[in-house]
Amino acid sequence: MRVAVVGLGKIGLPLAAQYAVKGASVIGCDINPEVAGAVNAGACPIGGEPGLPEAVAQAHAAGRLRATTDTPAAAAESNVVVVIVRVGIDEANHTDLSNLDAATKAIARGLRPDTLVILESTVPVGVTRSHFGRRLAEGSGLSLTDFRLAYSPERVSSGTMFRDLATYPKVVGGIDAASGEAARAFYEQVLDAEVLLVADAETAEFAKLAESIYRDVNIALANELAIAAEALGVSYKAAAAASNSQPYSHLHAPGLGVGGHCIPVYPYFLIEASGQPIVSLSRQINDSMAAYAVDKLAAAFDGNLAGRRVLILGLAYRGGVKEATLSSALLVADALRQRGARPLIHDPLFTATEIESYGLEAADLPPSEPVDAVILQALHPEYKDLDLSALKGCRVFLDGRGAMDHARVQAAGMRYIGIGVG
Repeated sequence: MRVAVVGLGKIGLPLAAQYAVKGASVIGCDINPEVAGAVNAGACPIGGEPGLPEAVAQAHAAGRLRATTDTPAAAAESNVVVVIVRVGIDEANHTDLSNLDAATKAIARGLRPDTLVILESTVPVGVTRSHFGRRLAEGSGLSLTDFRLAYSPERVSSGTMFRDLATYPKVVGGIDAASGEAARAFYEQVLDAEVLLVADAETAEFAKLAESIYRDVNIALANELAIAAEALGVSYKAAAAASNSQPYSHLHAPGLGVGGHCIPVYPYFLIEASGQPIVSLSRQINDSMAAYAVDKLAAAFDGNLAGRRVLILGLAYRGGVKEATLSSALLVADALRQRGARPLIHDPLFTATEIESYGLEAADLPPSEPVDAVILQALHPEYKDLDLSALKGCRVFLDGRGAMDHARVQAAGMRYIGIGVG
């Protein structure tokens, strides 16, 4: 079986390695020649993914994994083409299919009859059939019945790719019964997880949006309840733990917002299509939490943050991963600037140059100069046993992830502020 994986990013390369380790002959396709060159040398161009360097090296050594920038040629020699390129939103929160369209054009130039094409990128409902499939047919001169077309959403997370591939059921839906069955048979060969065949591509597309929106809405609910708990003098964390002792209650943790390339983005695919109010409101709530937290911090300084040096711990959108896409750190820094404060950023996974590329000021830990306040934004392992005594001059510690011990913070001479702390 010959498989082309189009897009060798943080998800695409692990997929390519997984398929190759399972015995497929895999050609990875990427527009970046440096990525292709690294893979062809048996090296892994992506860091921070446990097991990936070993899988790439093993697959390359076995002669089952190579890479190219020539996507049409790769498609032409493959039985299966798996597409995993970034689909995001523009500044107006409208779906941006430009990456997918570019990949589609290249694939179509090499597409042969009877090839199985599977789209894994998260997309709005209907895109696989009406947009992706139609453009493949137009660009190749084939009809939709000449090749197999299915949708199977990626469901993995950075840092746990191979675990997720092995344990999360693989949802699959075809544009017709034959396509769905072909995709199921493919995944049963290259994955250990259960393959869940649903009615059609649209059902699979909707399922991925629904699971992402479920998380966003429930985080928004947690944030709203945390704000209410504060107003009523109640600890949200304690109350939520009690509530969750009931099997049907699954209250999430509140925080500074939601980041990454998934949860803050995919709800807009449904908002654009149907305008569900709870989905829109949840996005607004979660994006407002950074400013809410900064307002709480300002209150600790009598409402005035002008000139205050505030150290933000974590550029990453979550702990333990080197990924800053739509990170709450960016919203927090912006809110601090709007109040006249000077935000500084530390993250053990990013270099100072990388931090500065986001328009932020990098800082050491402990900082070289005193800071007035610290905000825990991403719970990296390095922050769990933070030496608070090294934070010279710090008067306030804002725990944006509910992870620090109140008493330890107070014993270090700082005021503790949390989200949902009454």
